[in-house]
Amino acid sequence: MKKFLLPLALVLVAGVAVAQAADTKPAAKASTKTSAPAKATTKTHVVEGEVVSADATAKTITVKVAGEDKTVPVHGKAAARLSSLKAGEKVALTCVDNAKGEHQYVSGIKVEKAAATTAAPAKTTAKGKKPSSK
Repeated sequence: MKKFLLPLALVLVAGVAVAQAADTKPAAKASTKTSAPAKATTKTHVVEGEVVSADATAKTITVKVAGEDKTVPVHGKAAARLSSLKAGEKVALTCVDNAKGEHQYVSGIKVEKAAATTAAPAKTTAKGKKPSSK
């Protein structure tokens, strides 16, 4: 009987050890899966405004949005564009928000082209009417 109990006890201990090892592996996988969606929850939005100032050394930009000046940090490739910006330029900033929707930093800067205000006026005839195109 003793010869039978010893192998049975070893099988039970081995079974418990295997079950515990199997439980820890899915927990490790679950933790990596939960960290990936955290990055996916990062949202971006575009803000249009006018450059007040740009500081390439501090990596910040101050823009006038809805009549209010806001200074925000700039990261990545957008930081390289800071030195070429001039006060008064219209820009579209790609802003990155955290999971709570709070602004974090600017990740992209696009200078908007000014509307053509110096375009030649339409030709008029002697009577002040535009010529008809046939």
